[in-house]
Amino acid sequence: MSGRTRARACPERTCVGCRERAAKADLLRIVAIKGECAPDPRGTLPGRGAYVHPALVCLDQAVRRRAFTRALRAPGALDTKALRRYVERTTVAEQATR
Repeated sequence: MSGRTRARACPERTCVGCRERAAKADLLRIVAIKGECAPDPRGTLPGRGAYVHPALVCLDQAVRRRAFTRALRAPGALDTKALRRYVERTTVAEQATR
């Protein structure tokens, strides 16, 4: 036996907010569209992406550290209002289903 397992490796990404590694499926992909951060929950939008936990704590840390601008290689500051609304809605909906 070669020692290989049949289980496939799960892709990991680093959250730009808390800098912790997590499974790609547990993180929210963010892309820059026309000067603002847009959520990409399906991961299909074109362009460079950054990953963040879908929690306000990580989002606030990323905004405070200007991590989106750096990770997405944007020339200027990015608007994060739409992203914040999306994260707030998903966390409220997630808590309601529990």
